[in-house]
Amino acid sequence: MTIMLPLEPVNGRASGLLRTLERQRAAQAAEGRPALAVRSARIDRAIALLADNASEFAAALSADFGQRSPDVSLFADVAATIGTLKYAKANLARWTRPEKRRLTPGILKLLGARAQVEYTPKGVVGVISPWNFPVNLAFAPLGAIFAAGNRVMIKPSEFTPETSALIARLVAKTFDEAEAAVVTGGPDIGAAFASLPFDHLLFTGAIGVGRQVAMAAARNLVPVTLELGGKSPVILGDSADLALAARRIMAGKTLNAGQICLAPDYALVPRAKMQGFVEAARAAVTEMYPTLKDNPDYGSVINRRHYERLTGYLDDARAKGAEIIALNPANEDFRQQAFHKLPPTLVLNATDEMAVMQEEIFGPILPVIAHDGIAGAIAAVNRHPLPLALYYFGRDAVEEKAILSGTQSGGVTINDVIMHYAMEDLPFGGIGASGMGAYHGVEGFRSFSHARAVYRQTGIDVAKMMRPPYGTAIRKMIAGALRK
Repeated sequence: MTIMLPLEPVNGRASGLLRTLERQRAAQAAEGRPALAVRSARIDRAIALLADNASEFAAALSADFGQRSPDVSLFADVAATIGTLKYAKANLARWTRPEKRRLTPGILKLLGARAQVEYTPKGVVGVISPWNFPVNLAFAPLGAIFAAGNRVMIKPSEFTPETSALIARLVAKTFDEAEAAVVTGGPDIGAAFASLPFDHLLFTGAIGVGRQVAMAAARNLVPVTLELGGKSPVILGDSADLALAARRIMAGKTLNAGQICLAPDYALVPRAKMQGFVEAARAAVTEMYPTLKDNPDYGSVINRRHYERLTGYLDDARAKGAEIIALNPANEDFRQQAFHKLPPTLVLNATDEMAVMQEEIFGPILPVIAHDGIAGAIAAVNRHPLPLALYYFGRDAVEEKAILSGTQSGGVTINDVIMHYAMEDLPFGGIGASGMGAYHGVEGFRSFSHARAVYRQTGIDVAKMMRPPYGTAIRKMIAGALRK
């Protein structure tokens, strides 16, 4: 979408967005810091909304994608989100407990002074969620947002209109608009939404759009959490179990047709094991999907625009010398189909000049590149912007340490892909081009909270020496502080 920095009326709706924000902010001011019971109840209502309407969400997602496995929708979009919300509720009391901090100098403690950090609500949080997991990425952040005592406005993607409309209807039914509100619409509404003076803004989506969202938020000095993406690499070492690695990599690459910000984007494989990896990947896909075209377990690319983008990557790579290997177990013809399905496809001999190695793929295409040692693989990773995730397969502790110390990424999973996202107590976030800030676990709670310093002074006038007229006492203190 194109971000408009000024907040201008969009079919009369932009001013309505601002009124909703002002209503939420006024309600927050009137209520003060919400009691833990209020926060817990809001999380409970979000859980009930998802659990009671799970089948409706699965149907809406299938309608939006053309064909999407109900099992994938129920597992990844609904059940996983409920798990995140339950985790936030279970840890609410611990997260909100004030943290005692040390005093400097320590003698102040003996004199009765105290210091602590209290985590207070920021106020109203805006959430711009994407189309690939539209339920999870709209509702999972609510665990931390509500736990922190905030209110929320959500802008879901226009690319999943049925799901977005369902989210809007159910949130309006479950929450007062002063607690949670959903705004639907296209790029113009998204631009107006990003320009609102929120107390915090969470955006999940493409790097280019994230850059524009950050620019729009900066006009109002709104702090942002950006969950973007990029090219998440997989490095296979010589000690990797090829069959196991291929099963796990191809499962991550074909889940939701590869339309996952954490999907493995390219694989770096020892040169001597390239053919073995290709065959292992073929076997893994055949095991999971004996057929593809009418198989409800294998999902469709979201729309024709993205389908043509992906096939364009393949055309470009083929023209520049890559070998294209479609993993199509039943040799089905995809030229005529009701959906936008693309077989899992390997791109061998991919180079940095190819579009498939320059852009986040976000589809079932996996470039496979030979490496001649871990040092070369690390150098290949470091030629690209910092990714959201990095994956290593192998049993070599020295090799693993070299990769962890020689690369940077938002998160890491070793001997699998994507799984660090599923660990509720681990922060999820990017670095550099893959984003900023984090949520999940206590880090999410803190992202949506203000860490407020509170100092209680002793009754003894210890600061007297720091007030004029200055004399011997303060000079002694300065002399002590200047000692090396």
